[in-house]
Amino acid sequence: MEKSTLIGIILGFAALIVGMIFKGANPLMIPQNPAAIVIILVGTVACIAIGFPGSDLKSIPKLFKLIFFPQKLVQKTEIIRLFMDWASITRREGLLALESKVEEIDDPFLRNGMRMIIDGNDQDFVRDVLMEEIHATEDRHKTGALIFTQAGTYAPTLGVLGAVIGLVAALGNLSDMAILAHSIAGAFIATLLGIFTGYVLWHPIANKLKRLSKKEIELKLMMVEGLLSIQSGVSTIAISQKLTVFLSPTERADQAKKEGNEDGEKVQTA
Repeated sequence: MEKSTLIGIILGFAALIVGMIFKGANPLMIPQNPAAIVIILVGTVACIAIGFPGSDLKSIPKLFKLIFFPQKLVQKTEIIRLFMDWASITRREGLLALESKVEEIDDPFLRNGMRMIIDGNDQDFVRDVLMEEIHATEDRHKTGALIFTQAGTYAPTLGVLGAVIGLVAALGNLSDMAILAHSIAGAFIATLLGIFTGYVLWHPIANKLKRLSKKEIELKLMMVEGLLSIQSGVSTIAISQKLTVFLSPTERADQAKKEGNEDGEKVQTA
C-alpha cells in the first residue's frame, strides 16, 4: 500500500479540523451543512461528467486504486542485471538462445519486445512499435491525471458558487441578526470545502498519478534501450553503462557497490 497517500489524507483532514478549532470555528458546521457538500461534491462530479467522455470516466475507480495500491514495477537495478545476463547468453549462444526465457518474463511490454527481436524484426521496426506503445500509455496516463487536475480546478470555483447561494439565502434573514450571522458562516462552508477538496485532494492526486506514470514510462524506455542493445549484440559492460544512465546518483552508487561486492565474492571463490 502507498502509505504516503493515506498519511497525506489523514494529515490534510487533521489540519483542517485542528485549524478550525484553533480559529474558534466549529468543525461540526461542515456535516451540518449538507447543501455545501452537495454543491461541491456533486457539482464537481457533474463538471467532470460534462468535460470527459464516458470511456475516460470508466478508469476513475482504477485511478483511485492506483494512488493507494500502485502497480508493482521491476526495480531498475534488476532490469540492468537481467539485460546483462541476456547479453552474456546472446554473445555465447546467439539471440535464439533467449527464446526459452520469453515465457519467464512477467512484464507484457518486455515480453512483447523480446519476442520481436527473437523473431528477427528490423531494429527500426522494433523501436517504432515499442515507442508507439509507450506514447499510447503516456496518453492514457495524462488523461487520468487530467481528470483530477480539472476536478481541482472546478471545486474551488464551485465553492464560490456555493458561498454566493448561501449569501443570497442569508440576506433573506435580515430581520433576525442571529440567523443572519449563522447563515453567513454557513455560506462560506462551501468555499472552505471547495478549496480543501481542490488543493488538498484532487490536485495532489493528479500530481501523484503523474509521478507514477513518469516512473513507469522511464522503466519502459529503459527496456527499449536494453532490447535494442541485445539485438545489436553489445557486451555486458556496454549494456550496463548504457542502462546505468537511467539510474539516480544514489541508485548508481548502490549499483556500483553491489557489483563491487559481487566481484569480490567471485575472486574469493576462485
